[in-house]
Amino acid sequence: MISPATFALFLTTSAVLVLIPGPNHLYITARGLSQGRAAGLVSALGVEVGTLLHIAAAAAGLSYVIAQSATLYTIIKWAGVAYLVYLGIRAFTGKAPETGRPEPQPLRKVFVEGLLVNVFNPKTLLFFLALLPQFVHPESGSPALQVVVLGLTLLLLGLISDVVYALTAGALGRRLDRAARSMRYVSGVVYLGLGVLTAFTGRE
Repeated sequence: MISPATFALFLTTSAVLVLIPGPNHLYITARGLSQGRAAGLVSALGVEVGTLLHIAAAAAGLSYVIAQSATLYTIIKWAGVAYLVYLGIRAFTGKAPETGRPEPQPLRKVFVEGLLVNVFNPKTLLFFLALLPQFVHPESGSPALQVVVLGLTLLLLGLISDVVYALTAGALGRRLDRAARSMRYVSGVVYLGLGVLTAFTGRE
């Protein structure tokens, strides 16, 4: 199986990368600010279930096939861009109650949105292709099993980080209740920003 030295190096590398704020963190923060702690936590769970799907795809070799196909990669990339832009436009145009906060979404819908944001995130796909293979050694056993172990390790680190962002954003959201009318616009800007970042994510 994976050697202790290899696992320790992967753990350190992943922890450093997870600590750097990225698109998933921005999405979770936007949800927590606009709808509260529960929505932030549910969106974090959705994001990590998306990571679980990436792990399964990587272990099955599907992510490699997608990365080698310019057409499939482009479809995934622009589907993600379109969805993020849709979320941004909806945040700006959606009806809000008298408090000024965006109209709350059912938590099930929040979960699905978090999942889709991560599933259609090309950076996540490229992460599994660029980073994980460096720590997978055929002589150490089944490559697919190694990918699963490393992927679940990354998922656990990501979940811890996401929960911290969700709880922090949820707390700030309550404290900033007097400025609730601006929350929907903050969310809209974040979503549109994620769309732009995704659009300019290129293949190496």
